[in-house]
Amino acid sequence: DLMEGKQDFDYIAGLSSQFSSVLGAQWGDEGKGKLVDILSGKADLCVRFNGGANAGHTVKAYGLSFAFHLLPCGILMPNCVNILGNGVVIHFPTLFNELKQLDENKLDYTGRLLISNRAQIVTDAHLEVDVIIEELKGDKFIGTTKKGIGPAYSTKSLRIGLRVADLLLWDTFVEKYHKLINELTRAYSLPKTYDREKELERFQSFREFLVKNNVVIDCSKYVNDALDQGKKVIAEGANATMLDIDFGTYPYVTSSSTTVGGICTGMGVSPLRINSCLGVVKAYCTRVGGGPFPTECLNETGEYLQTTGHEFGATTGRKRRCGWLDLPMMKYSQLLNRFSSLCLTKLDILDGMEEIEVGVEYQIDEKSIDYMPPTIEELEKVKCVTRKFPGWKSDISQVKEYKDLPDKCKEYVEFIEKELNVPITWIGVGPGRE
Repeated sequence: DLMEGKQDFDYIAGLSSQFSSVLGAQWGDEGKGKLVDILSGKADLCVRFNGGANAGHTVKAYGLSFAFHLLPCGILMPNCVNILGNGVVIHFPTLFNELKQLDENKLDYTGRLLISNRAQIVTDAHLEVDVIIEELKGDKFIGTTKKGIGPAYSTKSLRIGLRVADLLLWDTFVEKYHKLINELTRAYSLPKTYDREKELERFQSFREFLVKNNVVIDCSKYVNDALDQGKKVIAEGANATMLDIDFGTYPYVTSSSTTVGGICTGMGVSPLRINSCLGVVKAYCTRVGGGPFPTECLNETGEYLQTTGHEFGATTGRKRRCGWLDLPMMKYSQLLNRFSSLCLTKLDILDGMEEIEVGVEYQIDEKSIDYMPPTIEELEKVKCVTRKFPGWKSDISQVKEYKDLPDKCKEYVEFIEKELNVPITWIGVGPGRE
């Protein structure tokens, strides 16, 4: 009913639109990688536009499980070219370790990995600074992945960062590298034993690979030229809306733009290019690290969701905090991104529950609010009113058609769709691609 009079199903589901985007609608770990993997089967380009190795996209394909932190998930599709856009920060040792996964499993990616010349480089010094900053915060730590992401975006903003284009000009790269390390050493007292020469040797080998394989491109020109030629593009988001540096639960956020606006700045494309925007939302809610979590279940329910959903971070292995689906948060996410449709994932994790709750209203001091609090102090006061649904108590992990879902399961799905006023075009059950 929500799609009556609107664009056809395939278009808003990202199947027939020329430029589709996949974004996390919660706090990350929603299952974006699985959807990107499916959509990239029909795509010419799959482009990461934000974040770095702090992302963790797990994809099960060819009877194997792949954990990608930097590589776009389209790398598993033989006809899809994959790009790390200018909005990404790249730790090359991590990237090459991921490529090893493909080499070991004889998956050919020749000519299918490209990197923006304007993407920032993450050095090992950034990783060390990340640890130092977290330790200085004591019990007020953010809970970062310690992958150097925040420090890398910081040096970018300070205009002392290293770009991939710099790496191609070796002599000036070395000068810029020493300037960067000097600044980080001065500001954060890096140990005198920091091995610059060893890191520079590695950068030389990375440079040789990039040059030999013509990996470095102008991302904006490449993507726009591809669109002009009628090619199909997918923008793959990392992290999620509530971790956005501007609109997330600041300061418990990541350091990049994770919402739809980040696509434009992280790839160099006009917003008018984007045809469909898919929000990926878990059938319940999780978050990693610190920060308020209005629907968190600090009880047996939370433990059940964590265990049954295998809620451990793909990047850090940390346990994810678990709770009920939060619709006020989802409405905020929809406000920011204007999703054309939603992908509801891990619905089968709720199979064994007698009763399921959904957060439907935020209250502060018993008064309803219709906005997302901008400060942690205010958000910590929020009480989330929930609505209860009877569980369906049956295994849906093998269901392939919506009509075959139990009636109580459909009631849950359709309530979400109606409350958010956004069509749900994808439902995920089970971890596999099929």
